[in-house]
Amino acid sequence: MLSGPPLNAYLAQYKEQFYRLYHLHYIQYPDDTMENIYWLEKALKADFANPLYALALIEDEVQWEKYRCLFMMHLNLKLIEQYLFLGNKWNKRNAYFYNAPWKEENLESLKTAEACFRAALYYWKDAAQWAGKARERRFRWISLEQVQFWEDEARRIEDKTLDYEGIISRELELLQRVRETFEAMDENTY
Repeated sequence: MLSGPPLNAYLAQYKEQFYRLYHLHYIQYPDDTMENIYWLEKALKADFANPLYALALIEDEVQWEKYRCLFMMHLNLKLIEQYLFLGNKWNKRNAYFYNAPWKEENLESLKTAEACFRAALYYWKDAAQWAGKARERRFRWISLEQVQFWEDEARRIEDKTLDYEGIISRELELLQRVRETFEAMDENTY
């Protein structure tokens, strides 16, 4: 019997470790998106690793506090993106007349999409709160270069150039209009 080198597995237990398991796929299938949601939600619930293992260079307690705020904001933003990806897999942008025979299936699909969009909206509230904390006056001159993109996200949330609440609200309004069109359809028309 041949034996290979020992497998080097480790137990993921910290936010940073779970975050590293999150990854984007070229084609975002629902299973891939749900896998990412799983890892990101595990990251939200986990503890932070020691500052030595942070994703940015941390030299003092103030940097550590800002890093944690930015990290939590970023996790919530990634969860929003994933729920939007997932919701769009079931979202029907139009209710075409020839879809009347599958009216019930389409309505069920819209229900799933709405649940995903509402979950994304839940995470938006947390992301905005964490962004506000990361942009507090006491952090003004603290720059974490390795996670500069996260700082940019926080600034965009504060400036309202990144507003997932508006985006999700528009998606929910469109979904409701499509739902009403499907509900008004007669299945025997086509």
